[in-house]
Amino acid sequence: MGREEILARQRALLEQARAEGRAMTAEELSEFDGLQRTLEAIDARQAAAPPVTPAAPAAAPQAGETATRAAVEAERARVREITDMCGEFGMDCRSYIEDGSTVEAVRAALIEHIRANRAPIRTSVQVEAAEEDKFRAAAADGLLMRSGITPATPADGARDFRGISLRDLAIECLEREGVTVGAGKLTRASSDDLYNALCRQFYNPSSSFPAIMDQTIRKGIVDAYSKVPTTFERFTTKGTLQDFKESPDHEYLIGGVGDFEKVPEGGEIHADKPSTAMLPTRKLDTYGKQFSMTRQAFINDDIGFLTQVPGLYAAAAKKTIDKQCIGALYNNPVIYDGVALFHATHKNVAAADSAPTQAAIQAMILLLQKQTDQFNDAIYVTPKTIVVPVGYGFDLSVIFHSAQVTGSSNNDYNPLYNYPLEIVESPVLNALAGTGKCPWFMGADPSSAKGIQVDYLNGQETPTIRRMETPGTLGFVWDVYLDWGVSVRDFRGLVKNGGAVLA
Repeated sequence: MGREEILARQRALLEQARAEGRAMTAEELSEFDGLQRTLEAIDARQAAAPPVTPAAPAAAPQAGETATRAAVEAERARVREITDMCGEFGMDCRSYIEDGSTVEAVRAALIEHIRANRAPIRTSVQVEAAEEDKFRAAAADGLLMRSGITPATPADGARDFRGISLRDLAIECLEREGVTVGAGKLTRASSDDLYNALCRQFYNPSSSFPAIMDQTIRKGIVDAYSKVPTTFERFTTKGTLQDFKESPDHEYLIGGVGDFEKVPEGGEIHADKPSTAMLPTRKLDTYGKQFSMTRQAFINDDIGFLTQVPGLYAAAAKKTIDKQCIGALYNNPVIYDGVALFHATHKNVAAADSAPTQAAIQAMILLLQKQTDQFNDAIYVTPKTIVVPVGYGFDLSVIFHSAQVTGSSNNDYNPLYNYPLEIVESPVLNALAGTGKCPWFMGADPSSAKGIQVDYLNGQETPTIRRMETPGTLGFVWDVYLDWGVSVRDFRGLVKNGGAVLA
């Protein structure tokens, strides 16, 4: 298609829209723009070609061509502005573009749309708040990265803060908030003066520096808490409570009528009423510590007070839960029915104390599988975990992964070969036993019989921090705390072997 043909087609598109009293459609605009690009490419090739004769002055564009281009540019501007306005507030712009509405008419329709739908108008304050949130997130992740913790998805710009000192971060935060220190520039202020300025900002909810400290500490706590290699999660169940009141646990039981009754043709199904059995009460308690980033730590640029120290407290919280759960096994407390957790009455104590052996493990499996409910009916318990002190794992691996009985001269088949028991080694048992006999335990799948449960307040499993003001403390102070409770739900899901003295 030559130059004249292109111009003719462009004029035809424009005149057709005018004749029909409308604006060009999106398809027509797309075709027009394509023709325009082709025309500009032709002009560029002609300009680049070496002249055969001395170059003549460029001919001025014809009047018709100039008018066409001007009309199209005006239409482009109209479409672009209408599209931007409608897109910002979720309005469909197609009808306004195709019916030739002016920008002013669309603006008036937009105002009516906002009034009818009460759509919030974006303000510069919201934009500034969003930018401030991005700055805080980037600074917090940068401090974590500086301390050796890499977030899974670092905030945009976090790497720019990897090497920033607490002093430089304080200066940037104070500058953003228009805070001055003395008569000079913040960069010339001493670290002590900056610290005093930050103390005045510490309880201001709009201040960036304490908010960044909070974010850094929270993320450091979550990271440290998730990496503590505790064992209680593998043999306990997890629950949630909504308050700190004692919560009596109830379990609905159907019993006393035997099996399902046969219903003859035309016969009647007899009614049965579930009975309720009282199980142990569950109760939450609060556990916590307080830590601070001291004035000396700020001046010394000790980033560990923001990541490592809170992480140590988070780890201590999780280890405390682990000790309480293992302690509930080892110390054999009296439970809800007035009898010790492991007792002959509960039929959950091995007849002979020993280290884990094939025969001892089989005996404990049978104790679990023979448990009955309150009506002496079988409850089909499925063994799941074996909880032992550190050191027994090697022997258990041999027991569970040998096809023949170890030490047998007849190559007897090992019935525990690949038996689905998860081995849980707890160093807490070693510490509790010391030089005495160390018991070990077997637990059931919670879906068949419950054992020990850890409850949390509203499902919050990681420690919470709270910025505090402590009189007489020269530093930034935080409380770190977690609410949980450990209870024995049912003795039927646990059995015990008194064990042997550890080597």
